[in-house]
Amino acid sequence: MSYQTVNPYTGELVKSYAYATDQEIDATIEKAHEAFLSWRTTMSVDRAKFLTRAAELLRADKRALAEILTREMGKITAEAEAEVELSAEILDYFADRGAGFLEDEPLGVKDASEGTVTIVHEPLGVIYTIEPWNFPYYQVIRVAAPQLLAGNTIILKHAENVPAAALAMQKLFDDAGLPDGVFNNLFAPISATEHIMAHPLVRGVALTGSERAGTAVGAAAGKNLKKSTLELGGADAFIVLDDADIDKTVAWAVFGRHWNAGQVCVSAKRLIIADAVYDEFMEKYRAGVTALLAGDPLDPATQLAPLSTQKAADNLAAEVTMAVEGGVPPASPTPRGA
Repeated sequence: MSYQTVNPYTGELVKSYAYATDQEIDATIEKAHEAFLSWRTTMSVDRAKFLTRAAELLRADKRALAEILTREMGKITAEAEAEVELSAEILDYFADRGAGFLEDEPLGVKDASEGTVTIVHEPLGVIYTIEPWNFPYYQVIRVAAPQLLAGNTIILKHAENVPAAALAMQKLFDDAGLPDGVFNNLFAPISATEHIMAHPLVRGVALTGSERAGTAVGAAAGKNLKKSTLELGGADAFIVLDDADIDKTVAWAVFGRHWNAGQVCVSAKRLIIADAVYDEFMEKYRAGVTALLAGDPLDPATQLAPLSTQKAADNLAAEVTMAVEGGVPPASPTPRGA
């Protein structure tokens, strides 16, 4: 097994990348820690300059960066370019305002003669980040921007089907002039999680992924007494009441379910429709979905992209089969709120 770039529209294997060895993993952790020793003493206003430069580079090369997403995980061109812009805006936000988040916060005390109390914000060290494939730039930037500004260093383990996007993030920060070792892409296998979390120089982990992944990473973090943040899955509801503007609601429902080919943690996964508007909503919703143009995600006319991998498509087909086999027969009344 390895990290692989496979075009989800054509099925073409573009390139494979070998897993990092334990020795390479340890060397990367040590390099990140060595960089942290000087990065933590860099003034936040100076750290912010690197974020500003990275944002400029994203915007300057927006189309080429967007095409990496399209060819690697199938995101349509407009959505890919929007993700690049969103990532730049996050970098700008923390560059412009982040230093204020790090200022000391004096707290009031009842008796000043007993001294003062101040909350200070100090960097932790090496932060291990495990990021998903559905937003290959945004998911990295939204973690990296505040952590880098705070004085921490980053080791990125990206999803195994978006290695080109991971390398693009490495190149972005290298080209922005970030000191060597402050941001580090690592093609680590999932099996290395325990090894990495047990390393004494790794001080925390940030994961966006499935509940299964969160269980494993959270357990490893707890076992090794490491700080962790876990953003996991959900089953978001799209609720339509009987006073809704149906045309407007249908437009948002179609978008909410099929944006990024439905591969969004906050997609509308459950449509709950009031009886009074159910038939009208479903008729217009089906028409809206039917009208979506599927095709080559590089074609500007395409509205519905392929799923990110063949495995994802196969899993979805299996779920549809299971739903049909376990659902109400077509001749029976349609269940409300389904």
